Amino acid sequence: MTDQPPPPTPSSGSGEPEPSDPSSPAGGPGHAGQPPGWGPGMPPAGPTSGHAGPPPGWDPAQGAWGAAPPPQGWAFPPTGGYPPGSGPYGGQPWYPGPPVGWYPPGYGFDPNDALVTPPGAGLGGWFNRCGGALRRGWRQLVPIMLLTQVLPAAVLSVISLGLDPSAKWAAQAESNPSPALPDNFAAEVLNLLVVLVGGSLLVGLVQAVGWAAGTWVITQQAAGQPASLESALRFGLRRALGLWGWTLLISLLIGLGLCFCVLPGIYLAFALSMAGPVYLFERRNPIGRSFRMFHDRLGLLLGRVALVALAVIVGTLIPGGLEGVGTSALGTDPFASAGTAVGAVVVIGITAVLALPAHLAQLIGLLVTYAEQRAHEAPVNTAGLAVELG
Repeated sequence: MTDQPPPPTPSSGSGEPEPSDPSSPAGGPGHAGQPPGWGPGMPPAGPTSGHAGPPPGWDPAQGAWGAAPPPQGWAFPPTGGYPPGSGPYGGQPWYPGPPVGWYPPGYGFDPNDALVTPPGAGLGGWFNRCGGALRRGWRQLVPIMLLTQVLPAAVLSVISLGLDPSAKWAAQAESNPSPALPDNFAAEVLNLLVVLVGGSLLVGLVQAVGWAAGTWVITQQAAGQPASLESALRFGLRRALGLWGWTLLISLLIGLGLCFCVLPGIYLAFALSMAGPVYLFERRNPIGRSFRMFHDRLGLLLGRVALVALAVIVGTLIPGGLEGVGTSALGTDPFASAGTAVGAVVVIGITAVLALPAHLAQLIGLLVTYAEQRAHEAPVNTAGLAVELG
């Protein structure tokens, strides 16, 4: 006999085994009862609870109950996760995706564009694109520059040296010490001026053919298109007259500026440096557009054009000095005999060829600078510039 009441007998329809029965599955590891930590205030587990998802405290990743909450300061991903700047949202550095400022291919900036330096690439990106243009196109650019820049300049130098009356004037001054003007002084000066001015105009027209042809070659090759020498010269001939006219106007403005204490002329030379490319690509208002580019991004354009100007000055002053030394060694009148005349022509020809790098630096440097300025105004790529150029 005992005072304890008998244990409750489970209903015959419950289907639940006795928890104390060691042979029952409920006593084994697969016990489906309430998990540890379950209390009276929590809903019961099982299909009768009406709970559609896992109960509170269940961690699907660990497959256990009662997973602890994340510690304070926890974030995803941890340090060393995705690199900053990647992700579909600019402000979230840890989502995978394209970087901030990315545009679809064929529309916007391409960091690998062969001609257009994207904003933020800096001076290194500008130098890389200048060097790439020279490596791709030197086979076409060198003959274009030789035909349209070096040869006309050499011919004009030879003619000017042959018509220079200074040697005759020096001989007359030695024979006649009186302070009188040499014979036919006005006529000879006028003839020399006509030759120099007229020759410079013709040389400028031929040079315009070369600038347009070289611009076409660089742009076509950067866009992955074929660029033959014949096609380049045909394009240059089509655009030469308009480019020559604008170049004359720009040269006149710079010359007038140099007459006013030099500094205005230097300012105009920098401010109008983009006028040539603007005409070739946009064909409208080259002077106004060049001024706006210069003032909108003063430091950027000033630095690029200063590098180009430095290369041109060094590349022309050295050959010019060598030409003066070489021709002066042949006497005051090199064309007085056939031998000295040939020597003068050879000296002028060699020094003119030595100025070839200056012409290439001016063409490539200004074109790459223009493409970079366009990129700061709106998304642009080489394919779009090639279409504009025609």
